Amino acid sequence: MGLLDKLKGELVDIIEWIDDSRSTLAWRFPRYQNEIKNGAQLIVREGQKAVFVYRGALADQFEPGHYELKSENLPILSTLQGWKHGFDSPFRSEVYFINTRPVTDLRWGTPQPVTIRDPDFKMVQIRANGLCVVKIADVEIFLKEVIGTDSAVEADEIAELLRRVISMAFSDMVLETSLGAIDLQGQQVSLSAKLAEFVQERVDDEFGLEIPEMTMNISLPDEITQAMTSGVAKGVEASGFVENVDLDKYQQAQAADAMLAAAENEGGSVMGDMMQMGMGVVMAGQMAQSMPGIVGNQQVAQQHAEPVPAAAQVPPPLPGQALYHVDHGGQPGGPYNMTQMQVGIGNGQVTGQTLVWSHGMAGWAAAQTVPELQALFAAPPPMPARDATPPPVPPPPTAG
Repeated sequence: MGLLDKLKGELVDIIEWIDDSRSTLAWRFPRYQNEIKNGAQLIVREGQKAVFVYRGALADQFEPGHYELKSENLPILSTLQGWKHGFDSPFRSEVYFINTRPVTDLRWGTPQPVTIRDPDFKMVQIRANGLCVVKIADVEIFLKEVIGTDSAVEADEIAELLRRVISMAFSDMVLETSLGAIDLQGQQVSLSAKLAEFVQERVDDEFGLEIPEMTMNISLPDEITQAMTSGVAKGVEASGFVENVDLDKYQQAQAADAMLAAAENEGGSVMGDMMQMGMGVVMAGQMAQSMPGIVGNQQVAQQHAEPVPAAAQVPPPLPGQALYHVDHGGQPGGPYNMTQMQVGIGNGQVTGQTLVWSHGMAGWAAAQTVPELQALFAAPPPMPARDATPPPVPPPPTAG
């Protein structure tokens, strides 16, 4: 620095900070060798606070206003520098301007998904993001822990710090609430305030910051969102929340949708028939899981049912045809193809309550609940009996 610059720096007697970016949290007033003249003017605007630092120790603080720097309004600095009867110009001190306005556009998000236990979906990985409002609450702590010797502190510099703190606080909050994934998403507003409390506990005494407000958006895995939208899982209520759901059911439903699309393809009737049969097996498994008291209880099977006719009486099953095992008084029999099942149903050997099972079904189910077998029970009623000869035709009337 030249002599002219040195003299210019020493002669400047107005200390102020003009900043309209709202992104700078702290700024150090630049002075040559930190020299301040006796009687210099200090201007502190609204949303600012000025603090004097002498040899690393926080001295006097000034709220918004216009001040003339004298020993009378610098009591702490006077004590630190040993001023008993005023001071000679110039004196040395660092002056920091602190932005006391809240920063409202600080974005945060969990860098890694958080795994939680869910009563419906077992283990679920969720993510969260949102906006955080932050402001400087304790200047002394912020000066020591964040500013240090920096000449300026921008909001971006504490953004990464807060993101790490918020991510850990979010994980701890989720574990403490013990809520499932869908409940967490349904209570985002109330949980946002709770998350702000968790974060506040970690940044007030540590960094001198305050979290007045926080918003949160919880993201569920795509599989769960699609399961909720399609209503595949049981327990879909009017509010749109799903209860007692698992991913196996969703996967079965996805397979059923794909099979249905293939079955409706006019260009391939054979493949469509095979897809319809596979779809029936998947849907039967889903229906069996949603009907308690029928699946898995072999004691409700008929104890005196006769065996289904032997496989030798009918031709072997066609490729891709569904085969069914039948409960014979507590012992499984089969597998039988659709023709054999039709014969057994026609003879009364297989009733609607007989337990059956086929590949792809979740468990044993009553035959009348299996979509492919339901048509076999819906036989048309017998035609009414008709006489062999028509009734006689009455003779025409005679003329009187």
